[in-house]
Amino acid sequence: MLQYQEIISKMTLEEKASMMSGQDIWRTKDYKKMGIPAMFLSDGPHGLRKQAGAGDHLGLNASLPATCFPTAATMANSWDTSLGEKLGECLGEEAATLGVNMVLGPGLNMKRSPLCGRNFEYFAEDPYLAGKMAAAYIRGIQSKGVAACPKHFAANSQEERRMAMDSVVDERTFRELYTTGFEIAVKEGRAKGIMTAYNQVNGTYANESKHLLGDILYGEWQYDGMVVSDWGGSNDHVEGVRQGSHLEMPSTGKMGAKQLIRAVEEGRLDEAILDQRVDELLRVVFATHEATAQHEGKGFDVKKHHDFARCAAAQSIVLLKNEGKILPLAKDKTVAVIGDFAKTPRYQGAGSSLVNPTKEPENILDLIANYPVNYLDYARGYVRNKKTDARLLEEAKELAKRADIVLLCVGLDEISESEGLDRTHMRMPQAQIELIEKVSAVNKNVVVVLSAGSSVEMPWADRVAAIVHGYLGGQAGASAMLDVLTGATCPSGKLNETYAYSLEDVASTSYYPAIERSSEYREGLYMGYRYFDTAGVKVRFPFGFGLSYTTFAYSDLAVDGGGVTFTITNTGECDGAEIAQMYVGHERSHLFGPKKELKGFVKVFLKKGESQQVTIPFDDKTFRYYNVKTNGWEVEGGAYQIYIGASVEDIRLRAEIEKESSGAPLPYDMKCLPSYASGQVKAVSDQEYAYLYGRDLPPAKWDTSGKLDKNDAICQMYYAKSYLARFICFILRSIKKASEKKGKPNLNILFIYNMPFRGLSKMTGGAMNEDMIDGLVEMVNGRGMIGLGHFLAAIFKG
Repeated sequence: MLQYQEIISKMTLEEKASMMSGQDIWRTKDYKKMGIPAMFLSDGPHGLRKQAGAGDHLGLNASLPATCFPTAATMANSWDTSLGEKLGECLGEEAATLGVNMVLGPGLNMKRSPLCGRNFEYFAEDPYLAGKMAAAYIRGIQSKGVAACPKHFAANSQEERRMAMDSVVDERTFRELYTTGFEIAVKEGRAKGIMTAYNQVNGTYANESKHLLGDILYGEWQYDGMVVSDWGGSNDHVEGVRQGSHLEMPSTGKMGAKQLIRAVEEGRLDEAILDQRVDELLRVVFATHEATAQHEGKGFDVKKHHDFARCAAAQSIVLLKNEGKILPLAKDKTVAVIGDFAKTPRYQGAGSSLVNPTKEPENILDLIANYPVNYLDYARGYVRNKKTDARLLEEAKELAKRADIVLLCVGLDEISESEGLDRTHMRMPQAQIELIEKVSAVNKNVVVVLSAGSSVEMPWADRVAAIVHGYLGGQAGASAMLDVLTGATCPSGKLNETYAYSLEDVASTSYYPAIERSSEYREGLYMGYRYFDTAGVKVRFPFGFGLSYTTFAYSDLAVDGGGVTFTITNTGECDGAEIAQMYVGHERSHLFGPKKELKGFVKVFLKKGESQQVTIPFDDKTFRYYNVKTNGWEVEGGAYQIYIGASVEDIRLRAEIEKESSGAPLPYDMKCLPSYASGQVKAVSDQEYAYLYGRDLPPAKWDTSGKLDKNDAICQMYYAKSYLARFICFILRSIKKASEKKGKPNLNILFIYNMPFRGLSKMTGGAMNEDMIDGLVEMVNGRGMIGLGHFLAAIFKG
């Protein structure tokens, strides 16, 4: 029985079909005569981005002021779900006052590679940590009556060519790594919305995948919310609606509705399915309308939210090195501040998550006078996005010679991390590396203050006394950093991702980024710490690592069928918080897998000398693995190792527990998977990966014959038969490279460059229909006059 049967029974087929597409860039269709309001959707992973005037997907027009909180990559370092829930409450409150019904976030795609340009917007390289933090955000957001919409479901790990990419991933890896975070978000967060990814997953677009939506989301997880496409991410709208997608965004004019109407009239789509989708959408529309109707325009406490942003950033800062206990800063030591980031901070990412802060973003240089620091002077040191400036470098060296301690503010600049592009290396800008080398050569007491949304290589780490990583701390990040540097806050953050010595050490490097059509996840289960730990590869800083100004001791581990208990004692000289992590391993003889995996964590605040007994429970994910023979979750029998530690490498307590097998048949012949059995997965052969994949591997490269179709990317016009198309591609590439050289990503060009031809119809409000796109593709393929004729005929027909 439909919940809104009475309303739906009064709607025409056209009205119901129209509900499945947006009214404009950000709103759903409203029908005032039936009491159906529009629902406003807005970007908001770490702050709302509701545009003040005309809406555009990439945020080129200014947005209304909203608190710029620390990004997800920052907050995940807190390992604090209660903190994440409070941040979600702030987001939900701001959404309601701004008239936003659905917050498009959080983002919880896996950090498969350090190179993904959007890693700053994602929580972790581990699905358990990411899922728990996402569920906390969702609970907080939805406590204020608005909906959260975790994204991008699923296996969306690459920015370049993301809209025309096929993620080729074996089923076990897909379920254990790339859907588990979403599972936790849906089941524990009770998300009302979920956004599908642009990419295909094993040959089928995510927004129309029966396996992803029907089998997993609605079937296994019993999801009862709505599904929205990423903007321009709907391929076959009819198939999407059939499989469980509700809303293609943005508006496609009348085109989407016409497709559904035609499908119903021709018997290709049961009208009862359309009625069901409308009913499911209306549940979310009505459920979120009350919050915005009551609170829109009433405003929120700007100072309170700013102060919380400061607290959240401080709890997420990671102390990576503190040689000789140089930190916290001593009051009697002179301190020089060097680095452009000290004056013009990098505090958030770029792209659709860009927030217009409620307050001028803080910077260390302006605030340092408010702290007990014997401040000496400032030198810029470098110009971001530029080559080394000899004069600035010399000024920095001379200042460093005069100071007892140097605060050196460096990190990844804006062009290094952005939606729409991926990094090509893990290095920091060369001018900053040279600055660190030159300054550390004249002063051994260098404290590197790092700002970046993802991991970087640190060949200079041994040359400096301390490293403090603030990630991207939001508008209040500078005061949070100074709180930690001066000891007002004891650092407690721990890394949500591994810091490898070099990019070459990362398991996915051989396969990432995908050069053309297919992105093959050949590293399988060995993502992040799962690879380094299993293969015995040394890293700069391990997953879960972070120092403190105090110390902690672990003792008295007890294990039973319900979980583990143990005692943590603050054995140091100040109050502080510790993040204890539970990893589970299994000596597998018939099944491959990582040496150990995160299965629980707890953050505990302890006063100096205080002890506390803590518990980490087992749950349904502690001992499971996905069996491709039974197509379900199973348990392998035998002894499981329980590891309690301060990081994946720093294990303090160990125990064993026996588990009974669920009796499932073995999924593999391990003789066929030698690389996966050993964890040495950097050079997996086609034959071995095809066996794991369970079917023939799809073509990895584009068709270079010039026969492009509407689902090929515009950047593929490099191969077009049409000289004009190749010239246009050359122009786009030139503009793209010019913007990168200037240090500011051109989001419009990046979006167009990576977009499939069909996206021109999806992103123009229906101004270009499918027949016009077909004509355009014909022209690109060298059939100029025929294609032009079809294109013009489609215009007149439309």
